[in-house]
Amino acid sequence: MIFNRVKPLDAILDVAAKKSLERTLGGFQLMLFGIGCVIGTGIFVLTAAGAQKAGPGLMLAFAIAGAICIVAALCYAEIAAMIPVSGSAYTYTYATMGELLAWTVGWALILEYAVAASAVSVGWSGYFAGTILNEFLGIQLPAWLSAGPLILGGAPGGLINLPALVIALLVTWLLMVGTRESAIFNTILVAIKVAALTVFLILTLPSVELQRFNPFLPAGLFGGFGSGVGAVGAAATIFFAYVGFDAVSTAAEETKNPQRNVPIGLVGSLLFCTVFYILVAAGAIGTIGGQPIMGPGGIPFPAGSEELARQCALPQYAQMLVCSDEALAHVLRQIGFSEVGNMLGIAAFVALPSVILVLLFAQTRIFFVMSRDGLLPEKLSKVHPKWKTPYIVTMITGAVVAVGAAFLPVGQLADISNGGTLFAFMMVAIAVMVLRRTAPDVKRSFRTPALWLVGPATIAGCIFLFLNLPFLAMLVLPIWAIIGLFVYFGYSRSHSLLGKGIVEIHEHDTAALEPDIPGLADRGRD
Repeated sequence: MIFNRVKPLDAILDVAAKKSLERTLGGFQLMLFGIGCVIGTGIFVLTAAGAQKAGPGLMLAFAIAGAICIVAALCYAEIAAMIPVSGSAYTYTYATMGELLAWTVGWALILEYAVAASAVSVGWSGYFAGTILNEFLGIQLPAWLSAGPLILGGAPGGLINLPALVIALLVTWLLMVGTRESAIFNTILVAIKVAALTVFLILTLPSVELQRFNPFLPAGLFGGFGSGVGAVGAAATIFFAYVGFDAVSTAAEETKNPQRNVPIGLVGSLLFCTVFYILVAAGAIGTIGGQPIMGPGGIPFPAGSEELARQCALPQYAQMLVCSDEALAHVLRQIGFSEVGNMLGIAAFVALPSVILVLLFAQTRIFFVMSRDGLLPEKLSKVHPKWKTPYIVTMITGAVVAVGAAFLPVGQLADISNGGTLFAFMMVAIAVMVLRRTAPDVKRSFRTPALWLVGPATIAGCIFLFLNLPFLAMLVLPIWAIIGLFVYFGYSRSHSLLGKGIVEIHEHDTAALEPDIPGLADRGRD
């Protein structure tokens, strides 16, 4: 049987029990933590792509994505509190549904983290080129150095996004040598981002003109499965803006009265962020407009496409929201607040590299855990004797991330990343329901309320958003999965330690890795 290799839950829980943490977090603290983890990257870099898909319907898209995140977060919280060890959804699946499905989840997470890091690198590049180089230094990077090829959705005359390539390689190098990032520094970055977006709201909302929201749904609610447009298509893309919520889920083991406080922290932070995001979208669209550029048949040109890039190069479209590489800073400049727009650009410029660092580290952590289980070559998880980092896999990951950032636009990268994310969250919901049946007596510090409803709602929501991604982005996940199955049956299955009857669960190996970055295992995409 190919589904008969299930990692013993008792062994995993024994490890978890040895590293139990003091319960110190209340509901309000947990909510603030969630807000800090969620607000940031997505809203900074995906506003333009979302508006091109949905126009003013971007506001509705944030509500749809937020609702699906809430039910997914409640599922995640139970299993994260129950099995608080490294490996995230990969480990959860290994303990419930076996090695093969765990492999598919881990393989999908590798794709998710790497592509997400590429997306954030491209987003950072837009603010670097627009704010730091152009606004402050008066340097206009030529298209061939600031965008990927037109055929890949870059820009006319584009060849390579050099700033995105450089930042990805720089962060990779920092991870390899074990640079640490303090909790205080993380807190400061969160404060900068929230403050920048709050100032954006204060300056834009008084200038909102209601006629700019008409038509509200220029591409409709549903653009059609596989089209990637409409309010639901935009929700599938901007799901990327929310996924830091699982940082709150994994903090369940540190929460006082988790059955009460975890839902407060999760639902409260996601509701706050959803309202915040809707207001930011309203401020951006209501001041300069956010209607998409329509193609043949009244259907928006696909975000990140060659056709849209050609349109955005035309003078009549160049200043539109949907054509900006630094949307929020661009809006403020357009309404006469250039200096404040530049400050917002600096905030993004400073904050986004730490997000790339988090994503790259999280990806290498998944690699490390899978390699430790024998599913990937042991050499990949080799730790450098001086730096104490898994330097080989970090180099490989960094190179792939840098190539993706150099040649692909941010909208396409976010869509591809979301495919892996949605699959992983769906599997977590399934794992929670399976564990309720197979391990009903295991202690749970938090139990998902109304799991009979929340679990299926999470599965349905994830599938629903996946089917509303652009068709090409939908294809990436199954193609990646097929490649993964070849790797599994060609190498991993025969080298699996569990398959050889060896049950090794040594959480201290991952805990000893450098760098010690707070919240890193929690995947906060802030």
